[in-house]
Amino acid sequence: MDPGNWATDIEAGSRYGYSLLFVVLLSNLMAMVLQHLCVRLGVTTRMDLAQACRMRMPKWANLPMYLLAEIAIISCDLAEVIGTAIALKLLFGIPIIYGVLLTVCDVLLLLAGLGANGENDDRAYKWLEGLVIVLMSVIGLCFVVELFIVKPVWSQVAYGFLPFSSARLMFDKHALFSALGIIGATVMPHNLYLHSAIVQHRLPKEENVEEPKLDDRMRLNEPQLDEDSPSTLATIINYTTADSTIALFLAMFINAAILIVGAAAFHARGQTDVQHIEDASALMREWLGPLSAALFGCALLAAGQSSTVTGTMAGQIVFEGHLQMQMKPWLRRLVTRAVAIVPAVLIILVAGADSINTLLIYSQVILSFQLPFAIIPLTIFAFTPLPTTDPALREYWSDRKTSRWEPLLKMSAGLIALLLVVLNVLYLFTAAHDWLIGAH
Repeated sequence: MDPGNWATDIEAGSRYGYSLLFVVLLSNLMAMVLQHLCVRLGVTTRMDLAQACRMRMPKWANLPMYLLAEIAIISCDLAEVIGTAIALKLLFGIPIIYGVLLTVCDVLLLLAGLGANGENDDRAYKWLEGLVIVLMSVIGLCFVVELFIVKPVWSQVAYGFLPFSSARLMFDKHALFSALGIIGATVMPHNLYLHSAIVQHRLPKEENVEEPKLDDRMRLNEPQLDEDSPSTLATIINYTTADSTIALFLAMFINAAILIVGAAAFHARGQTDVQHIEDASALMREWLGPLSAALFGCALLAAGQSSTVTGTMAGQIVFEGHLQMQMKPWLRRLVTRAVAIVPAVLIILVAGADSINTLLIYSQVILSFQLPFAIIPLTIFAFTPLPTTDPALREYWSDRKTSRWEPLLKMSAGLIALLLVVLNVLYLFTAAHDWLIGAH
């Protein structure tokens, strides 16, 4: 959940009403499947997605994969910078450009969570997970109140979750752009790297066990669980998947609530082109009162800080996993944030602060274009077991072969990757078609 959700959902709600609610539902269902694959990869190999790419892909492919992952992280960080700056302006009247520069200070918050040495130990992860839960709860509470204020037409909301409500819009370039933004803001490629790493902190700790000496091109830190232990791989995977699914249901509620607020507050009143978060806040203040606008700003600020935490953790995982190099989290945070701040400041100086909202939406579409490059290798690794002598792993993969759900899971993962590729190509085709028509 990051500020990019605000821009894409508000714009989609104001322009198309409740019609794109099915896209919100679909993107969260996609995220649930992909998060399960992340859990499977992390638990069965004790490798995150970045490490798996380095170990199981040709060397010539690893660097491009790393660069694509970094582009996704910087795009997400750009959304955090812009969203936090807008929230600071809405709540405290701080000019956008100063708010952008102030976002560097979130490094102090991350240092408190990661410790002075910057070590990603279990306590740090638990502290940061707790912080994200608190921030997500703040966002959810704010939008529960917002829904009571805007009073949406619930029959129209229910219709918006049906597939044919959005199918008719898929050949509309602007609707497709909004749909890609919603998908990119919901699934987010860097979260796939993050989740495949975090699940390993929930595995039983191994004591007095040396790391296996396997070939560097096919290294595998096997869990080495007791075959007769109740903590089987399947149990760990199922419980962790259930945990992430609950979190994604909360995220789906918040995403849907933002779009519903946009539809009920703006589209229903004839304001069908609200693309700026500041404009949305001003209209909410005018039509719904100062409480609604204040809650909107608080939720936006919480989203910016929540995604800052997850973005920093994901960036560290991607850097260390792909390149097998170490960097202090605070230094990593400063470098990534500096790269994200540069385009934001340049656009503010050249085109004005109003253009920053367009940049925010484009950052989410970039995430959608990056998704296939994370999903395809994740799917391959999650369904392709490595050679192992561990009895728990052998039993797990044997059970997967005979499971009636395994073909359905494979088909779902393949369809998700195919759908994203098709939507991205379709958008490029429609954009090029419109450009050629405009050129003539």
